[in-house]
Amino acid sequence: MKSTMNKTNNKTLDYYLSLPYRLEIVPDTEEGGYGARYPELPGCITCSDTMEGIIANAEDAKKAWLEAALEEGIEIAEPENDTDLAEYSGQFKLRLPKSLHRSLSVHAKEEGISMNQYCLYLLSKNDAAHDPKPFAS
Repeated sequence: MKSTMNKTNNKTLDYYLSLPYRLEIVPDTEEGGYGARYPELPGCITCSDTMEGIIANAEDAKKAWLEAALEEGIEIAEPENDTDLAEYSGQFKLRLPKSLHRSLSVHAKEEGISMNQYCLYLLSKNDAAHDPKPFAS
C-alpha cells in the first residue's frame, strides 16, 4: 500500500484509514439501491445497488478521497469525538421477539449479507434519519 503523507501535518494514508470515520448509509427510494457518505469528509459519497456493494464502495471512496486530499495538501478532518469511545465496546445484547428475529434473518439473506451487517445497516439508517444535518453537504 502506498503511504502518501500529508504535506502539512506528516500524517499518512494508513493513519487516516485507521481512524473511525462515521459511515452513513441511506436507501435510494427513487431509483433503488443505496447511497453512502462520510460526514467528516466533504464530498466523499458513493452508491451501489446492494448493501454488500455499498460497504465496499464506501471503503474505496474513502481511500480515494483521502489519497487525493493528501496529494493536494488539503486539510483532512479527523472523526468527531463527541464522547469517549473507550467506554464503549461496540457490542450490546438485544432481546427481541422470535418473529422479528426471523424477519431480520430472512431480509439479511435476501440482501446476501449477514444478519449482523443487516441490523447495523438498519440502525445506521435510522440514526442518520435523526441527524439534524442533511445528507447533502
